[in-house]
Amino acid sequence: MAGGEQRGERPGGPARVALQKEIGLGSACAIIIGNIIGSGIFISPKGVLEHTGSVGLALIIWVLGGGVAALGSLCYAELGVTIPKSGGDYSYVTEIFGGLAGFLLLWSAVLIMYPTSLAVIALTFSNYVLQPVFPNCIPPYNASRILSMVCLLLLTWVNSSSVRWATRIQDIFTAGKLLALALIITVGFIQIFKGNYEELTPSKAFNFWMTPSVGHLALAFLQGSFAFSGWNFLNYVTEELVDPRRNLPRAIFISIPLVTFVYTFTNIAYFTAMSPQELLSSNAVAVTFGEKLLGYFSWVMPVSVALSTFGGINGYLFTSSRLCFSGAREGHLPSLLAMIHVKHCTPIPALLVCCLATLIIMLVGDTYTLINYVSFINYLCYGVTIIGLIVLRWKKPKIFRPIKVNLLIPVTYLAFWAFLLIFSIYSEPVVCGVGLIIILTGVPVFFLGVYWRNKPKCVNRLTESVTCWGQKLCFVVYPQDGVPEEDEVPAARSHLPASETSLRK
Repeated sequence: MAGGEQRGERPGGPARVALQKEIGLGSACAIIIGNIIGSGIFISPKGVLEHTGSVGLALIIWVLGGGVAALGSLCYAELGVTIPKSGGDYSYVTEIFGGLAGFLLLWSAVLIMYPTSLAVIALTFSNYVLQPVFPNCIPPYNASRILSMVCLLLLTWVNSSSVRWATRIQDIFTAGKLLALALIITVGFIQIFKGNYEELTPSKAFNFWMTPSVGHLALAFLQGSFAFSGWNFLNYVTEELVDPRRNLPRAIFISIPLVTFVYTFTNIAYFTAMSPQELLSSNAVAVTFGEKLLGYFSWVMPVSVALSTFGGINGYLFTSSRLCFSGAREGHLPSLLAMIHVKHCTPIPALLVCCLATLIIMLVGDTYTLINYVSFINYLCYGVTIIGLIVLRWKKPKIFRPIKVNLLIPVTYLAFWAFLLIFSIYSEPVVCGVGLIIILTGVPVFFLGVYWRNKPKCVNRLTESVTCWGQKLCFVVYPQDGVPEEDEVPAARSHLPASETSLRK
């Protein structure tokens, strides 16, 4: 689990201000599981069911979704130990394809992807917390927004104060949501032992109320794939992992099968209490399940959703701030965001930017419309990153790879990815088009902010003044690089900003 909170020490030397390796195997698993399992499995896992037309096929899609996530995570495990840098997709794409490609991924993530996801999770949290106060109506708009903002500000403060506190919160709330799902699964097994499994018998499970087309199956699979999104989040904090070459792949190999098991058996449990029609008509499946089978303890389900989303906010904030930190360190964002607190060793400026961007989305954006664009951009980034794995094999065949997956794994993943991407563009051309436009708006920003080196002196003076003011306000400095761990030496690189490195290629 999380380790000590002190600053790093050089043998026989002064304290070193740097990101600390405080994330052990348990906390690493909690980050992956906590970010994958959000509110969806509790509220409305009906997207898969309504497109498959039968219970049996829906369960098969859930298992296949976990399988494809496992393929992707194996590829990310190789990338994570070959390029042991925080930043995940962004760091790998920058390293393999150069500064512009990495910046476009970073731009879309910081501008819309993570702020929108955080806003939606925070609003879901506030709606479920306020539900007992407004039992007969939807909670007021302003009350929901204010509580969401309070929650976000609280967790920003926690993450700014201590990595240990942040990982402890992630551990506790991930355990809480797993216990809630374990309760659902246990009650489901009790129902099966009592003989209440009519909907799960082969004759009923594959009794189609509609014949799914290829398009329907693609949409169902897309829904299932999105339910597993977040499996790559541990790669954003690689440099804070204890022994990343061992713990990164171990955490992935533990977490993905566990989530697949939980998702599949939670859906099985739902079908022991509800018919497919009841599940499709429910706005909060876990709450309906609790009302039917838990009696006095039915309150556990809405509380579980609230706890799940609270842990999700913490996980998204923790990992997305490391993305900003990595981008600034590579020269793609203002240098202030690459600084950490001199005592707590936390990236406070990056955390504040993530918090501010989310607050703006909450106040001025239509979050539930923006999430459609986010899903497309996110899925596009997965494929580009895994294409990068194959390109890296070709460009640098002799680079040290502690893990080297069979080439069939990325090829199989990319086959699924290409099929779903092509179908998405065909079925939702406007959403995909807007998503691409959002990404491409970063091109002029890259050339003005990163590529253009000889800026006017007034611009440089303003940047220096803002950086100096930010340092004094947040009490932050640049991290002090230490000697790499012995097992990381083969992958060590020059510490030039990515933009400068790529321009020299």
